[in-house]
Formats: sequence, C-alpha cells, structure tokens
Amino acid sequence: MKSTTMMTLLALGLAAIVNSTDTVAETAPNIRPASQPIHFQHIRNATSKITFGDTTFLIDPMLSKKDAFPGFAGTYRSEIRNPMVELPISVAAIIDDVDAIIVTHTHLDHWDDVAQQVLPKTMPIFVQHAEDANTIRAQGFKDVRVLSATAQFNGIHLTKTGGQHGTDAMYAIPELGKALGEAMGVVLQADNYHTVYFAGDTIWRKQVEDTLDTFKPEVVVLNTGDAQMEGLAGSIIMGKQDTLRTIERAPQAKIIAVHMDTVNHAALSRQELRQFVQQAGVAQQVLIPEDGESLPL
Repeated sequence: MKSTTMMTLLALGLAAIVNSTDTVAETAPNIRPASQPIHFQHIRNATSKITFGDTTFLIDPMLSKKDAFPGFAGTYRSEIRNPMVELPISVAAIIDDVDAIIVTHTHLDHWDDVAQQVLPKTMPIFVQHAEDANTIRAQGFKDVRVLSATAQFNGIHLTKTGGQHGTDAMYAIPELGKALGEAMGVVLQADNYHTVYFAGDTIWRKQVEDTLDTFKPEVVVLNTGDAQMEGLAGSIIMGKQDTLRTIERAPQAKIIAVHMDTVNHAALSRQELRQFVQQAGVAQQVLIPEDGESLPL
C-alpha cells in the first residue's frame, strides 16, 4: 500500500495499537430473566439508541450531514463522500433523551465532529481505553469513563468485549495495523431485561465466540457492512456469513444487522443481506432495520 495512503489513513485519526484487550469477562453477572421490553432504535451506520427502562444509551454517534467528509483513503470506493445518506431524524431528536454514550472507538464513522460539537460536555461517555479517553477529554468532555472490564450505570451492567478490526494480514502491515487500531464491543445487562451484545467493528474472532458462549445474549447487534480495504483481501468488519455464524453459536439470539448503506467502504447492502438471509432460511431471526427504525426487544 502506498505510503501516501497510509499517511491519509493516519490523518483521519484511526489510531491506537492492538494489544491484549481481546478478552471477555470469565463469568457473566447473575441477571434475573427478562420481563421488561427494551427499546432499540437504529439511527444510521453504527449509530443507535437503546433504552432500558428510563435509561438511554447512544452508541457510536456519527451525526454529520450527507457528504460532509471525503471517503476513507485506501478503502473500497474511496471516491464516494461520507456519510452517503442524511440522518433520518434531527440531531436534536437523537440526543434529547440520552443519558450516556458508548464510543466503541474513535474512527470518524463512529465519533465525528458534529457529535463532538453538539453532545453535552458533561454527558457520561464510556470508552475502551485511556488513549480514547484522553482524545475525548481533549475535545472538552468532562465525564469520560474507561471501560476496563465491567461497570454499572443506573443499574445496567456494561462489560467490555474484544475482537479485531481487520485481518491478521492487515495488522502485519505496521502502519495499517496502527491505523485500524482497537475497537471494543460491549454487553449490556440488567435485571428483568434481555442481554444485548454490541459486537462492534470486528471480524469473526474467538473473542466473539467467547462472548456469545459466556453471556448467551438474546440480542446481538452486528456491524455487517463487510467494509473493505483497497487492494487487500478480507474485511475489516463482519459480513453476511457472520450472521449465520452467530446463529449457529447463539441459536437463542435475535440478530440486528447494521453498519450498511452509509459509508463508502461498506461493501454489503441491506438489500443483499436481506436476500442472503432469506435464501439461508434465517430471515425471521435477522432484523435489518432501516435508518430511524425502532425495534421493541
């Protein structure tokens, strides 16, 4: 890969070095079975809101207008500007009832300039490690919490999970591995609610399998856009086959597939995924929401 491409990637702020965070807690908290509904709203890309009772989390806010920034250099279809579509609802409506934010990593399509500008600077923000915490504190946020393993917020358990944001071959290229960096997942649990696992920007890894085995989530949110680098085989996030892997590993779970139709390097569309799960006979188990769509869980 050309060095100019690498420098552009690095300039996008896709930083952090892969280390030992690809872990998951050995045991899950003892949670009473679900009796209360969870409200999930897909906003766009990997941005979503999830509400347990009176507590709402905003996940990976990318709030920019359509075409606000260039395509990601060195990736598939980099000539297309991002985001490719507008937000389905206003920024004010998105942030109005939010109690806390989870930023799985600070890549631009998960934590953008508009989010940094409009979100209240006192809002609690959960991040994966000290480097991301320092980045977000430098942007003026006062209550940034590193999710080193597990934490609680308003009676909801948050557990950090691991993975890898690309293939081993990609990480063997030092500059690219550094640019891809780390990206956590998170499991949300609360008494009387289903367990929800946000896998985050990862490919299928043993850490994903371990999380599914340990927590046995009833809901799994997968970033299934099959995002691609230019000239390199493999994806940097999950794709359509990973919906089947998840169902095989966690047959009790509903899958919510997101991170499609919004950024240039996502090679898998909703339409293609819907056709795939229909042909595979698992369409009833895989939910593929439109932007702005709400799902009771």
